[in-house]
Amino acid sequence: MAAVEHELTHPWEGILAAPAHGSDVGVLVLAGSSGRVERDRARVLARHGMTALSIRWFGGPGQPPGICEIPLETFTAAIDLLEASGARRIGIMGASKGAEAALLTAVHDPRVDVVIALSPTSRVWCNVGPGSDGKQHPYRSSWTWRGRPLPFVPLDDSWTPVAQGSGPVVIRGWYELSERSFAHLLRPADIPVDKARADLLLVAGGDDAMWPSLRFAEQLAERRRSAGATVHLITRHDAGHRQHFPGERPAPDSPRFQHGGTPQADALLGEAAWPHILGRLT
Repeated sequence: MAAVEHELTHPWEGILAAPAHGSDVGVLVLAGSSGRVERDRARVLARHGMTALSIRWFGGPGQPPGICEIPLETFTAAIDLLEASGARRIGIMGASKGAEAALLTAVHDPRVDVVIALSPTSRVWCNVGPGSDGKQHPYRSSWTWRGRPLPFVPLDDSWTPVAQGSGPVVIRGWYELSERSFAHLLRPADIPVDKARADLLLVAGGDDAMWPSLRFAEQLAERRRSAGATVHLITRHDAGHRQHFPGERPAPDSPRFQHGGTPQADALLGEAAWPHILGRLT
């Protein structure tokens, strides 16, 4: 299906891709800590008949340079744009920190009908990178709502990576140590997905080297089930942090971090999840 694209520069950098005849389904697409605009993903969704909006939500003009006290209103304003474009069914697809944002937005905005959370976390974490003041420490929440920071779990800076030469590192252990070190802060930081009206689809790999996203996804699923809410979890034990979908190009390797999995396993998890994603969005 042919799509029409619009490059956005205000209030955020981004892309709006939509079928030429429009659509009543709108999807906000959020990258993780890469900070990129997910142009490929938005285009794939548009070719399947949806209006897809992907924005740069940090690191752009007027935005904090890192993921530090990002207003969730950034994402509710993006939903406003999707609705103004004709969308009546709203989805948010987010990966990693973008999944954290997607889940929290659905908790706070009842207009969200479905969340696709890829390699998610089950709780709010501290900032990744500096805030608007240029400072990374002391740790602050990644998110605010109505001007107030959300409760969060900081990172334990006593962690050191296992020596693997000068190549990219596995940081999953940093999050696991921080959960143990700050156990008293976990419950206040839990993302209350049981309160979200949206349907929830979780996609996670068991070999995620960034953080334990499969365990996090299972925690999210249990919260939903305990409230009698809908949830669906799709996983592969050998997939990593960055699954990709049919029609997308795999993300390039990071020089800093290992993501786990293999290209084949990540692609297979994306293929397994894709029909469920389309079914829930459309």
